[in-house]
Amino acid sequence: MKVFHCDHCDGLVFFENIACVRCNNRLAYLPDLEVVGSLDPLDGGVWKSPLPRADGRTYRLCANDTDHNVCNWAVPADDPNPLCESCRFTRVIPDLTRPAYPPAWYKLEAAKRRLLYTLKAIDRWPATKDADPDGGLAFEFLADPADPTAPRVLTGHASGVITVNLAEADDPERERRRVQLGEPYRTLLGHFRHESGHHYWDRLVRDEPEKLAAFRGLFGDERADYGEALKRHHAAGPPADWPERFVSAYAAAHPWEDWAETWAHYLHMIDTLETAAACGLSLRPRRADEPALKAVPDPEVGSFDRLLAGWYPLTYALNNLNRGLGLPDGYPFVLPAPAVDKLRFVHAVVRG
Repeated sequence: MKVFHCDHCDGLVFFENIACVRCNNRLAYLPDLEVVGSLDPLDGGVWKSPLPRADGRTYRLCANDTDHNVCNWAVPADDPNPLCESCRFTRVIPDLTRPAYPPAWYKLEAAKRRLLYTLKAIDRWPATKDADPDGGLAFEFLADPADPTAPRVLTGHASGVITVNLAEADDPERERRRVQLGEPYRTLLGHFRHESGHHYWDRLVRDEPEKLAAFRGLFGDERADYGEALKRHHAAGPPADWPERFVSAYAAAHPWEDWAETWAHYLHMIDTLETAAACGLSLRPRRADEPALKAVPDPEVGSFDRLLAGWYPLTYALNNLNRGLGLPDGYPFVLPAPAVDKLRFVHAVVRG
């Protein structure tokens, strides 16, 4: 994530902000300019940006902001769609008459916007289902039924539709599930990144014979029975040697899950490296044998090796800072050589 500033007072603002905390000017993310900027009101619910490169452009606020306070993206004023580019991907929302559901919906939309921001940064912006029914992407945010005997909502992906159980937006419940499943990491953003990986396997690998052959050489044969593989994983757990071959225990369940976990980790790297680079972070230890980083590499420029060289010292610092606050490691993973090879493959597919 880049660093943003208010165009009126030059105060520091963040991707999720809707108003500058210094001057209280209205803020919105302007997708056409890829910036969080301040806005000046015009007549009829129309706004303009004071940025010179926005000269002649006017905006409206997303209907999910004006009606529900769950969005901070703007829409070009001449666009007939009342929803912003992010909210158009959501085709099912929770029942807003339930008091706990609107705050949960906000969390889901915020995580989805960050996913989309990163996809745009790597030049992999998806089509919506409305624009491309066969190859587009859509999101459905569903709650478990009140009847305890009815089937639960499963977070997952199918044919370009990512379903997220609303319970994942409840922090105590998500933590309970994380502990129950023995996972070191479970976040809303992690869910979105993982499930998007399934979509992009369909879009970038499945129908490309050369890439598919390379995929099978690294991840295994995805034609293995997926349902049986998951049953086996949940019943017996991962193989004992999974830390030597996979980025996570769940990645060992099936080649599709290995790809999705690896894809999610790649997006973790891109977003975190961009944020650190935008903040001007560097590591200059007193001893030569400690991790050093003259400057965080820009993830949009350079080779995978360059990204990886910045990633190791960055996660070293991140985890030690978390421990200093009494928190779990921010990045509780170790990357064995086979997992690094898989990340390299994801990078090549994305950049290709």
